[in-house]
This record gives sequence, C-alpha cells and structure tokens, in this order.
Amino acid sequence: MLTSVDTDLLRVLADPLRLRIVTLLAKETLCSTHLIEETGARQTNLSNHLKLLREAGVVETEPCGRFTYYRLKPDVIAALSGQFADLAHSARATAENNVKRSCP
Repeated sequence: MLTSVDTDLLRVLADPLRLRIVTLLAKETLCSTHLIEETGARQTNLSNHLKLLREAGVVETEPCGRFTYYRLKPDVIAALSGQFADLAHSARATAENNVKRSCP
C-alpha cells in the first residue's frame, strides 16, 4: 500500500512541469539551461521545481564548472513503479476472486 512518503512523491510528480522535467532527465543528464530550452519555463520557476525534485529525492545534482547538471535517480522511480505493480497485482486478485466486504 502507498505510504505518506509515497503520496508526497506522487504530489511532487503530479505537477505537469515537474513530470516533464523527470521525463527529460530519464533520457539524459541536463543542466538548467537545457531544461529551460526544452520546457520553456522561466529560470526562477524551473529552479523552484528542481529544488522540490531534489528535496523529494527524485533528482541529484552534479556541479560542472559554472553549471549544475541534473540526473534522475532511477531507483526512486523504480520503487514507486514497484508499489503500483503491487497495487495492480492486488486489484487483479481481488477482481478474480470477487472479494468484497459485505454490507451491514
């Protein structure tokens, strides 16, 4: 079952721009300049979203000269994916066995 930490992560990923950032970072490590070009977001807006993604543990940073590169942490996404797979497995078993709680 999803825990409060997982729901916090879902809230972070539910924002369309943050989901776009995560999708881009799944394909390659990018600096904020690349992310601004790809998303069309303003620097301050993008920085705020990247901060939330870092705090949630979804991305990590790598300083490179005057730039900071961002990389997706695949284990975080994989863990969330695994929890959704567990939910789907449970739902399938419930549907196949017609499990339902009787009404009082």
